[in-house]
Amino acid sequence: MALKHKATAPQDSVQSALRVLEIVSRHGSGVTTAGLARETRLPATRLAPLLRMLRREGYVEQTTEGTYVTGESLNRLGSAHRHDEALREKLQRTLEGLRDSIGAAVYISRYVDGEVRVTDFAAGPRTPAVNEWVDFRSSAHASAVGKSLLTQLDVNGRRDHLSRHKMARLTSRTITNERVLLNRLAAQPATVPVLDLQEYAVGTVCAAVPITAGSSVGCLALSLPVEHAHRLREAADTLNRRAAPVLLSLAI
Repeated sequence: MALKHKATAPQDSVQSALRVLEIVSRHGSGVTTAGLARETRLPATRLAPLLRMLRREGYVEQTTEGTYVTGESLNRLGSAHRHDEALREKLQRTLEGLRDSIGAAVYISRYVDGEVRVTDFAAGPRTPAVNEWVDFRSSAHASAVGKSLLTQLDVNGRRDHLSRHKMARLTSRTITNERVLLNRLAAQPATVPVLDLQEYAVGTVCAAVPITAGSSVGCLALSLPVEHAHRLREAADTLNRRAAPVLLSLAI
């Protein structure tokens, strides 16, 4: 199985953010915005929002002198002691913040050993999680999560997956024709969220965006009750814009 490598806005932002963090870490006593601009060669229009995001997520702090130093989140993740625990806690906090800002349940899913797996999520009483009435592993053809992951595989990888999981009709909107599905996956732009308009479950709409890092296929998704379907596209766009902190948590 080969991956389709397409740059997305979150991935571009994360690469730049990692470069900023590398420079801040190297300057133990702090580095100015001008110094960061000089070393990263990023224009102010890109550097400023990156620094705001890194401060919001606790990766950097700004001193009273105006210089940037490493923040608590980065210091915790950079420590060998309890690194995995700190990473899980940071990722969960990031997902919960995203849930609250969008007003929807959010999920991280990965394609591991040829199967769809939801690895992390944040839901709540006002943002209920999707009722997994059909195993996500066997319903990739219908869910936003599954389709987003499949778009990141090459054609042979998609066909291999579909050959192992029958395209069952889960609702009246479910695509069950393999050719139609493959054509839609091939036409899906990498930077546009994949939508599920009651294809997986009646009463639920979803959206997903890729958060691929290296050879790891993953996506960030949200779900809404159908009565909030009018918010789906705006929520999906927000999800896409806010994916960078999640991907950064996975990349550090």
